[in-house]
Amino acid sequence: MSNRNTTVRSIKNIFLSSFGMTGGFCLKNYFLNTIIILALLITSCAQTKEKEKQAGIQNFEGIEFDMPQIHEPQIPPFSVNITDFGAVGNGQTLNTQAFADAIEAVANKGGGKVIVPKGIWLTGPIILKSNLEICTEPGSLVIFSDNKDLYPVIETSFEGLDTWRCMSPIYGKNLKNVAFTGSGVWDGSGDAWRFVKKSKVNESQWKRLVASGGVLNEKGDEWYPSEQFRKGIMGSRDQNIRSDLTTKEDFEGIRDYLRPVMVSIQNSKNVLFDGPVFQNSPVWCLHPLMVENLIVRNITVKNPWYSQNGDGIDIESCKNVLVENCGFDVGDDAICIKSGKGEDGRRRAVPCENMVIRNNIVYHGHGGVTVGSETSGGVRNMHVSNCTFMGTDVGLRFKSNRGRGGVVENIFISDILMTNIPTYAISFNLFYGGQSISEMMEEGGQDGVAKPEPVSEETPQFKNIYIKNISLKGAMQAVFMQGLPEMNLENIHLSNMSLEAGNGFSVIDATGVQIKNINIKTKGEKVFEFYNCKDVDFKENQFAASPHKSIAVNGAKSENISLAGFGKKLDGCMLVGSEVPAGAVKF
Repeated sequence: MSNRNTTVRSIKNIFLSSFGMTGGFCLKNYFLNTIIILALLITSCAQTKEKEKQAGIQNFEGIEFDMPQIHEPQIPPFSVNITDFGAVGNGQTLNTQAFADAIEAVANKGGGKVIVPKGIWLTGPIILKSNLEICTEPGSLVIFSDNKDLYPVIETSFEGLDTWRCMSPIYGKNLKNVAFTGSGVWDGSGDAWRFVKKSKVNESQWKRLVASGGVLNEKGDEWYPSEQFRKGIMGSRDQNIRSDLTTKEDFEGIRDYLRPVMVSIQNSKNVLFDGPVFQNSPVWCLHPLMVENLIVRNITVKNPWYSQNGDGIDIESCKNVLVENCGFDVGDDAICIKSGKGEDGRRRAVPCENMVIRNNIVYHGHGGVTVGSETSGGVRNMHVSNCTFMGTDVGLRFKSNRGRGGVVENIFISDILMTNIPTYAISFNLFYGGQSISEMMEEGGQDGVAKPEPVSEETPQFKNIYIKNISLKGAMQAVFMQGLPEMNLENIHLSNMSLEAGNGFSVIDATGVQIKNINIKTKGEKVFEFYNCKDVDFKENQFAASPHKSIAVNGAKSENISLAGFGKKLDGCMLVGSEVPAGAVKF
C-alpha cells in the first residue's frame, strides 16, 4: 500500500478514536488527535516529496501550460575509471584513447558510468555513446587539446544553418540516456580558437595578445589566431558562417576559422547536465540540438567576457527542457533559445517547446535569457522565473529579423531581479543585425521607423508574451519593444514592475499591449513613448511627470490607446503627434 493510502487510513482511525465506545464525543481526544493528524500530513508530504525527488519527478506546479515530466537518463550501475585504461592526469599526456576505451567498455556492458578522478586530463575530442554517464570527481580538470588537427571537419549545424565545422570537443548524435555529473571542470581551450576585438580588452591585454603571435586585420582592431582564420573570416559576411563554400574540401582550407561549440549533442533523448563547470569554449559552450527531455541543473558556465560568440547554452529545437539552479558568466547570450535559421530552419521545422527556466544567476552576458535570433522553427511554451541578472548587456532579450520567420508564443516570465544593465532591461528587436546592443549603440543606435514589407513565411511573429514581477535597479532604458510594421508584436503584457533606469518605455509597431502597475523612476523626460501602436491598455502606473513630455504618442497608425485608471492626472504631461488620428488616444 502507498504511503498516501496508509496515511489516510491512519487519519481515519485517529478521527474515529475521538468518539467513545458509545459514540460520545471527547473534546480532549479531538484536539490531541488533530495535532497528530497534522503531524502525519506534514510527514507524509515530506516523504512524498523526497521519494519524488529520488525518482526524478520534477515539480511543475504553477507552470502556465501543460508541462510534461522530463525523463532523466537511466544509466546501468556498471562503472569504470579512466585510469584503468591508461589515462595519466599530469596535464601533458594526451588521453584521447583512454577516454574512448573507457566509453567503449561501458557501452559493451550496455552502458554505465565513466569516472574521471582528481587530476589534469588532457584529451582530444570525446565521442559520446548511449546509456553513458561521465562523472568528473572533485579536483578533476579535463582540458581539450589546442591541436586543431585532432578535430576533423564534419557536417553539422551552427547558428541555425546546415554547414561544416570542426568536430566539437564533446560530441554525440542519435543518442539516448547521456549524463554529465560530478563537480569537476571541462575546459575547451577556447583561447586557441577565438578571435578578439581590440575594443573588448584593455591596452595591456591587447599588447600581450598581439605579442603572442597570430595576425591582425587591415584596421588593426581585430586579432586572429592564424592566417588561415583571417582568410576564413575575410570571406564571411557575418563573421561565423561561410555560405559561399559548398564542399568539405573548401571548408578544410579554412579549418582554423571553423570554431566548434564545446558540447554538441544532437537528435537525442534524455540528456542531463548536473554539477560540473563548463568553461572557455571555442564558440558556444553547450549546444543541445533537437534533444527531447533535457535537464540542466547545478552547473556553472564561464567564458571570458571578451569571447566572441561565447554563449553559455543555446537550446535549439528541443522539447521538454528544465534549466535550474545554474550560474552563467559568459561573453555572449547566457541562456539562449533557438529553432533554426531561414530555409534550413523551416525545412527542419522543429520548434523549441515546453521549457522551464528558473532559479538561475547570470553575471555577464549579452542577454540573461534570450529568444532568437534563429526562430524559423518557432518557440512556444516557455516559463522563466526567479532569475537574477547582474550587469548583463540586456536582461530579457527577444530578437529576430525578416527572413527568419517562425512564431514565438506563449512565453511567461516572472520574478526577475536585474541590476546594472548597460542597455535595455527588456528588449524586443525584430531588426536584429548580428551585433550586441552595446555595439549597436556605439554605431548610432537603432532606427525606430521602418516601411512595411509583404508578409510571407519569412516574416517572424512574436505574440502572447507575459512579463510580470520585475525589479530593476539601473539600466540605460527599462523597456524597448520594436515589432515589424507588417507584423506587429502582439498581445504583450507587462505588469507589476519596480523600475529605475535612465529612460523608460519605447513601444513601436505593437498591438494589444498592456502596461499595468508599473512604478518607474527615470532620468529622461519621456517616460512612455508609443509609435504606431494599437489597442494599448495603460493603467495603474506611477511615474514622475515632466510637462508635455512624460507620455508621447506618435504615428499615423496609432489606434485605441487607452490612458486611464492610474494614479496621476495627465494634464500637462501628454504629447500627441499631429499625425495621430483623432480619437486614437482615450483618456
